[in-house]
Amino acid sequence: MLLLGWIGVITYSGSVLSLSLRSIGFLACKIMNSSQTVKCMSDGAGSVGRCVRPAGGDSLMAAEERHPRSASPRGVNGEDDSEAESHQDGRNVDVDPETRSRAFSWCRDFLSGSWKAIPEHDFQIKIVSGGLSNLLYMCSLPDDVQPTGVEPRRVLLRIYGAILQGVDSLVLESVMFAILAERELGPHLYGIFPEGRLEQYLPSNRLRTEQLGFPEISAEIASKMARFHGMQMPFNKEPKWLFGTIDRYMEQVKIIQFVREAHIKKFTKLMKYDLPAELENLRSLLAATPSPVVFCHNDVQEGNILMLDGRENSSDKLMLIDFEYSSYNYRGFDFGNHFCEWIYDYTYDQWPFYKAKVENYPNRQQQLRFIRHYLSEKGGIAPVDQARIEEDMIIEANRFALASHFLWGLWSIIQAKISKIEFGYMDYAQHRFDTYFKQKKLFS
Repeated sequence: MLLLGWIGVITYSGSVLSLSLRSIGFLACKIMNSSQTVKCMSDGAGSVGRCVRPAGGDSLMAAEERHPRSASPRGVNGEDDSEAESHQDGRNVDVDPETRSRAFSWCRDFLSGSWKAIPEHDFQIKIVSGGLSNLLYMCSLPDDVQPTGVEPRRVLLRIYGAILQGVDSLVLESVMFAILAERELGPHLYGIFPEGRLEQYLPSNRLRTEQLGFPEISAEIASKMARFHGMQMPFNKEPKWLFGTIDRYMEQVKIIQFVREAHIKKFTKLMKYDLPAELENLRSLLAATPSPVVFCHNDVQEGNILMLDGRENSSDKLMLIDFEYSSYNYRGFDFGNHFCEWIYDYTYDQWPFYKAKVENYPNRQQQLRFIRHYLSEKGGIAPVDQARIEEDMIIEANRFALASHFLWGLWSIIQAKISKIEFGYMDYAQHRFDTYFKQKKLFS
């Protein structure tokens, strides 16, 4: 890639040290040429994603066998479920010593300044809630240590989880991240390495699921989405991401093999749906559903929306983050995917670590309010055409919501095999497909 030939430089933005676009190519070379292998399940769609470095070179099956679960009498569905039993005490909130040591090394080496002067036992790190694809931590200098230069006091450490795309996607995402930072549409980037990256820690709170339905917040999300869709980005503008990703996930699901009894039972239940045949039905439905191609975020859920501290009463208080799935795509997917996220709360601290309320899917009036704010931000709509366009966009959004259920359902099956994150991926996959077939009766 041409980007890999760029020379790495460090730039300054005010008092903040950040990585420029040109430095991304240099750092990406280090990732691509790393002597250790990054294990990915290749997606090949040219989309953005993340990979995970295997511990000790274990295979995916060996990794699953290495963490056997004890038997349990009953799970969340009233059935035998060893996964539910093994997480009966809730999420693990402690940072393991190996992660702490690696985090300290990354902060010391990439941030320099005061970070190089502190001993590891003074290094502060804590888990940040949220994230189904990655492990997130806040790293801090001790309170009595001040920065000696432009280095930040706190950073967000993102350790890549088990993601299903190729290594080259790291380059694309890093370029995208830097572009959005320079346009002040995202956090600054302080460092990238094969296992993850260091980002600006923004004083903020991630939205809660119920806040997605608050009229003022929903209106601003619609406006932010419209601005995102209006960006011109230096990426392939063919809408290959959606079905390119679904097709590759489907091929992986067809050959996946589980060894844990709980996974086998749940997978067998899921496969009672004829997913390959249903995919063709979905493909035909969306082919008959007009939707313009724009630069989409593809994952506008509450955990990827920050409410910035000090702006709670502002009309510009939100920031979209986490661009690993962003690409040129059909506009309707961003609408429908966001509406689906009104259903799911990922902050629940007991197994399966999410709650789902299908009744929270936005009703017609809530969808219309969102669409009207979106169109208002875009501008240029003749009043005589407004009602027709709104009706077309409601159909577009709800049909593409089916694609959201399908894509993340397949994604979750694969994550159940390879992810180390505490989450009921198989339960989540089952719910996404169950909801797909229920909503298909309404929207197709």
